[in-house]
Parts: sequence; C-alpha cells; structure tokens
Amino acid sequence: MLCLTACSPADPTTAPSTALVVTPTPSSSAVAPASVAPSASIAPSASSSPEATPSGPTLGPDADYAALDGVLANPGARDRLVVAVMVDDSVQARPQYGLNAASIVYQAPADGGEDRYMLLFQEQNAKRVEGVRSGRPYFVNWASEYRAAFAHYGGDAKTLAYLPTIANKVIYNVDALFGSRSAFRRDGKRPAPHDAIASTVAVRNLAVKHGAPATIPTTVEVRPFADDLPASQRPAKGSIRIPYNRGATSYTYDKANNRYLRSVAGKPQIDAADGKRVTARNVVVLFMGLSVDPESEPHHHRPLLDHIGQGKALVFRDGHVIKGTWRKSSASGLTRFFDASGKEITLVRGRIFIQVVAKGTKVTYQARA
Repeated sequence: MLCLTACSPADPTTAPSTALVVTPTPSSSAVAPASVAPSASIAPSASSSPEATPSGPTLGPDADYAALDGVLANPGARDRLVVAVMVDDSVQARPQYGLNAASIVYQAPADGGEDRYMLLFQEQNAKRVEGVRSGRPYFVNWASEYRAAFAHYGGDAKTLAYLPTIANKVIYNVDALFGSRSAFRRDGKRPAPHDAIASTVAVRNLAVKHGAPATIPTTVEVRPFADDLPASQRPAKGSIRIPYNRGATSYTYDKANNRYLRSVAGKPQIDAADGKRVTARNVVVLFMGLSVDPESEPHHHRPLLDHIGQGKALVFRDGHVIKGTWRKSSASGLTRFFDASGKEITLVRGRIFIQVVAKGTKVTYQARA
C-alpha cells in the first residue's frame, strides 16, 4: 500500500534527545516566500550578494543538538565547522568509506550518466573518506548552505571559476589540486581516480588554517527536528526504490530501530570504514529539472540541475511518507521541505539522505501516509 507520513528511528551512534533549541518550535511552519520562481542558474548574479538572508529558524548559541541532523552532541562537536566531501559512485569506487559517519548525504546526477555523493560531517569525524572526486556547481551551492569546508579533487571549468567568487564568504575551498594536497592521499589499491582519500580532521584543520571559522555561524539556517514517533504509530514495514543509471538506490524500513537500511544495485550497502550496513533516519527525494549544460567544455556534457527555485519532494521518516515540495530561494540559502499545506516538514533526529533525481523519475515506495 502506498501512503504518506513521517518517521524516526534512534540512530545507534547518537544519544537520545528531547528537544531542539531553535526558533520557532519544530511544529511551526517557517514558510519560505510564497512564490519562488524556478531557476536553472548555477550561481548568483555578479551583482547579488552570496550571503543569503536567513528566512527560517537558526541555531541558538546554547543549543544542545547538532545543527545538521538534530542529534544530541557534545560541546565542540555539535557546532563545529561542517566538512563536505565529494565522493565517487562509479562501480570502481564501491564500497565507499565514511557514509555512516556523515550527518547528511546527497546523491545526485553527474556526468556521463553517473551519479555522485556529497557527504557532510559535523558531530562525527571520519578518518577515511574514499573515493574523493571533483566538484560540480550545484554541489558547491548545497555545501554553501551549511558554510562548509568543501573538500574535492578539482572540478569542471564552471566549478573552478565559481568557487573563488564565494570562497571565505559562504564556503571554504579545500581543493586537492590547488593548494590543499596535504589533506588528501591516494590508496593505490584502487585504480585512479577512484582511490583518493580525505580525513575530516585534516580537511577541517586545513580550512581553519586558511581562514575558516572553527565553528558554524549561529546565523546559518537549520531544519526542524523531533523525536521518534512511538513504535505503535510506526508501520511494520516499508520500502523505497529510487532509480539511478548505475543501479537503483533502495531502502528497507526497520521498525524496531526506526531507520532505513540502504541498498545499491540490489545489494546491501556496506560502509567500508566500519563494515556496517549504511542506514538513514530520514530519506528525502527531490525532483529537479535535469539537462545538459550548453556551456559545457568541449567534448563534455555537464549536467545542469534546476536546484534553485522549487519542485516536488517526498520525505520519508518513521515509516511514513509526506508528499510536498522543496524550496531554495538563493544559491546559498537552505533547501527546505514543505508539506501540501505549506508547513515546513519536521525531520527525525539522525542521518539524512537527500536523493536528487530528474523530474519524471519513477520512485516507488511502500509507506504509511
């Protein structure tokens, strides 16, 4: 049966929590501007400021919870500089390292029919994130939402031209090919370029050394979070299937632990760093216009995602699904999720997987409404 609702399992790597100190409360509807025109643009215009004016709740200085995923975290970890790492998803790069330490993971289309991940770390560190790859402008803009240190191995021409215009303003550039090689190394056991490794500690330390703040600004927008639904309100089972060219991403709902077990190309996804199944507490599917960038470099067909504006969204939590919309009003403004009535959707505390697909992609699922 296809349904709609919201869910939340306790992530075994984090402590239980009670309330998120933000304004307003998670049940409020901090709605973005009523009308946001879709845009295929990659960056703000030259005359616009890269610094978005917060339109929703921001992190309070005395909050006990991590900004990115709402989990209870120790001082010094819950508000430290976010590290974003670009990660390969080609067949040669699997299994990847570091997914289970991330607070938020993006998966989105990339060149040549491939897709790519971006892992964001805050309250947990990863000694080994592999394999690190190049950036793309839409990933840059997603990383800038959190004022992150952006770790990558170069990028396409637009990314390399765009990053200097916003560096040390809304993002902190840590490029292995341009001045930041010390934060990276190569494995040698996998074929290049799929063997690049980064450490979140090394990336964060290098970013701070080059001028980044040690902590996330308190003006950064945050999403609303809440504790898990009682087990009696969660369905016995559920599933999600999201097609990608190199194998579908799928999830099986685990009621007992209120989490989603992740699979890729029909096989359980294992984090090579800890040998454990990759899990999510929230799965968010964003539908965006996808085309080929007409300004791609010769002999390349770079993807262009309509990631600024608004579009259809599916939010899975607590074994439930909520049909709604995503909205992103500026290049560095937070992508927010709203239900059919226009209220901002509250997520459960824990890891968020954000699955970006082209408009019209057939996502199938079994979930309670």
